[in-house]
Amino acid sequence: MERAAKKDAVEALNGVFKTTSVAVVAHYSGLTVAQMQKLRMQMKQAGASVKVSKNRLAKIALEGTDVVAIGSLLKGPTVIATSDDPVAAPKVAVEFAKTNERFVILGGSMGKTVLDVNGVKALASLPSLDELRAKIVGLLVAPATKIAQLTTAPAAKLARVVQAYASKSEAA
Repeated sequence: MERAAKKDAVEALNGVFKTTSVAVVAHYSGLTVAQMQKLRMQMKQAGASVKVSKNRLAKIALEGTDVVAIGSLLKGPTVIATSDDPVAAPKVAVEFAKTNERFVILGGSMGKTVLDVNGVKALASLPSLDELRAKIVGLLVAPATKIAQLTTAPAAKLARVVQAYASKSEAA
């Protein structure tokens, strides 16, 4: 790799690290090309990305970012998964690790907080931002539907009483 290409790679990685809210580091040694493509596709669908770069260049790119703490995890063949949604990258990484034993999660960082393997798994178990938004909307809409049900309930009860008297008088 030429010096200019290295400089460009460091600048690109630094831009990714500055804008990301979470980064997950994992070993990927032994994965096939098809498995790596599957991982990239799953990350892309979740709104995350996967970067493979030389550890020395990644450590240089980490300087001056919030996720600088993951520098100590960069040993051996590592892959870095990043996302703006704090749950997307960890969720996909944990699911992928369940089906591929050669994909080993080492840890990660959420902002300036360093995460170990259990921290990444705990983050992956949380609902995504979209799921949380749906729950909030459901909670906001629920009182309105209950009020509508309560206002129509007396009329429905009255109609059932009248129907019962009508069927009773027909039977007699």
